[in-house]
Amino acid sequence: MKYIKAICFFFTFFFVQITSCQKSEKSELTSYTIGYSSKESGDGEIYLTDIEATSKIRVTNRPGNDGYIAWSPDGERIASYAYHDGRKTWSIHTMNIDGTNRKRLTHAKNKWDSSPTWSRDGKKIAFARGYKGTEGVWQEEIWIMNSDGSEQAQVKPLNGGGPYFTVNGRILFHSKTNSSEICLANIDGSNIIQLTNNNAEDWHPEVSPDGKQIAFMSNRDGNHEIYVMSIDGSNQKRLTFNDVRDSIPTWSPDGFQIMYTSHDVDGNAHIYIMNKDGSSVKKIINNASGAVWLKIRK
Repeated sequence: MKYIKAICFFFTFFFVQITSCQKSEKSELTSYTIGYSSKESGDGEIYLTDIEATSKIRVTNRPGNDGYIAWSPDGERIASYAYHDGRKTWSIHTMNIDGTNRKRLTHAKNKWDSSPTWSRDGKKIAFARGYKGTEGVWQEEIWIMNSDGSEQAQVKPLNGGGPYFTVNGRILFHSKTNSSEICLANIDGSNIIQLTNNNAEDWHPEVSPDGKQIAFMSNRDGNHEIYVMSIDGSNQKRLTFNDVRDSIPTWSPDGFQIMYTSHDVDGNAHIYIMNKDGSSVKKIINNASGAVWLKIRK
């Protein structure tokens, strides 16, 4: 009887220790609420950090850049792009937030696949594809696939990039490069609505969590700055006023702040955060770009 009790005690103790470690590791990992890309190791790698950027963890380690991060709605997976074939091919990858279970989803050779974005239910991923066509003309397409990489299909009516799923399942994107505009369309490419109208590059639109505003970047005033507008294209407002490039805006989960990339006079990229009205600007991460917030935490 004593022998049986001893065995029971051992397994109970062992289980408690494993469970405690797993909870501790998960708690530590979920404290990282921002993902970003940095070349501090030589290659562009993906890192996680907390809102104060007091600690960080590196989650990728491979030759070639990893970036254009997008969190899955459940907060468990990351989608990103990565270089292949000596940077001639860019492909979309997914992985767990700790970098494990990495899977390459697209394999189109000599095509540049980037800007992945998850549908609100996590079942689909849209992405941009750029490449030089047979006549030497640069093509810009938007594609959609299942989140496991299956059933890849071009949304043929749409030419451009920077796709982003809205709250009601439509696609926000920017039209083809040069005089590009922010547009909204159904998931099949129908019912295209142009939201901006100027002779400039309006890029990288992202919808606020409440679905009422869009943050984007534009060079309409001479260089790329961060702007916001209402979901119908009205009330367009410039938020940053710098002599350097400000880009890739992303909303905080509560919709009160916007994080973005800004370059210094030497061309180095850094991550800044500001209130949604452009006030209280603060640098939070040095030598980094393309930061995004973890939208939902379990």
